[in-house]
Amino acid sequence: MARRVVKVVVAALSAAVVVITAYGWSTAGNFDAGFLRSYALGEDAPHSLDGDLNVLLIGLDTRRDQNGDELPKEVLDQLHAGDGDEGGYNANTLILVHIPAAMDKIVAVSIPRDNYVPVTGIPGYTHAKIKETYGLKKAAVQDQMIARGVTDQRTLEQAGREAGRASTVAAVRDLTGVPIDRFAEVTLAGFYDLAAALGGVEVCLNNPVRDTEYSGADFPAGRQHLNPAQALAFVRQRHGLENGDLDRTHRQQAFLTSVARQLHSAGTLTDPGKLSALMAVAHRNIVLSDGWNMTEFVRTLGGADDPEVEFRTLPVLRYDVIDGQDVNIVDRAAIRREVAAAFGLRIPPSSTVRPTVRRTEPPTAWSTEQTTGAWRTSTTTSVSGTPDAGTPVRSDITSGEIRCVN
Repeated sequence: MARRVVKVVVAALSAAVVVITAYGWSTAGNFDAGFLRSYALGEDAPHSLDGDLNVLLIGLDTRRDQNGDELPKEVLDQLHAGDGDEGGYNANTLILVHIPAAMDKIVAVSIPRDNYVPVTGIPGYTHAKIKETYGLKKAAVQDQMIARGVTDQRTLEQAGREAGRASTVAAVRDLTGVPIDRFAEVTLAGFYDLAAALGGVEVCLNNPVRDTEYSGADFPAGRQHLNPAQALAFVRQRHGLENGDLDRTHRQQAFLTSVARQLHSAGTLTDPGKLSALMAVAHRNIVLSDGWNMTEFVRTLGGADDPEVEFRTLPVLRYDVIDGQDVNIVDRAAIRREVAAAFGLRIPPSSTVRPTVRRTEPPTAWSTEQTTGAWRTSTTTSVSGTPDAGTPVRSDITSGEIRCVN
């Protein structure tokens, strides 16, 4: 069989890697029953036709668990990501994966987290970065519940997160113009746990890097084996990299390529201990949309004849500064055309949809922490240069090749 080139982008796909691997050891009953389920897609949501499937993968940057409790100090120390008050609830990784009924070619698109998009249902906001749609909606719903007298932290946390998921799903639907049939959410700690279950990951860097203040990254150039804490620093680093978030996306590509290579070559699928640890990682760190039979899904993927997997990054029209915050200005119509073409769907008519920015006051009930970095006004400053969507990492997993990244 000819070797397939797999182009890998972004870290939230680790959720799928964990799920697929765990199935090799688990049974239908205990595997599917172990996930926390979400109803955020909505009962009347549009669905793909003819057996196709669109899956949204959400990588959530939070230092708190599903009940709102701060992660244990020993975990936070390993994450090198501050305490539970840092990071908020940003959806820093968003990938929309198209799985055709024919299972001949899986296509995924990475959505840059700073894309500036219209929002609805969030008091005081007309637009926000797409990564912020989760946390802003969560905060708004919790404020409303507190105003009605709800005080239980667990109730507030879980209801707020459900609202945040629904808000992010709606924003991605609006931006891409395609249905979302399923979604999976994985937390920051999930990436650490994945690397730990695998005994670390191998990566390769073109140049040495050092970012001890923000991510904890401190690596020499060349090929190297990273422990779990180092692996998380590797995928989180953006400070000190020439292309910032785009280079971080390439890091995430390289991380997942390494994970896939290790799963393929290191005997993981025949090691009950490793598979048990990976299944525990999946259950502890992943939230799935309700009604998603993961056992059947993985069985279907496993029966496919080595499909090609292609990952892309959505284009950015330009960089702007709006009210002092860096944002990506996008052409929504162009994005919809690109997504439709990539997914093999009917391409919508050509037109340009440009965002309009209107001044809105932040709700007085929101704290400074909730609104910092999210409130946008009509003040804009153009930034010179046109962004480059970036070249996907290419790696032949069968050959075990690891390409160096920045």
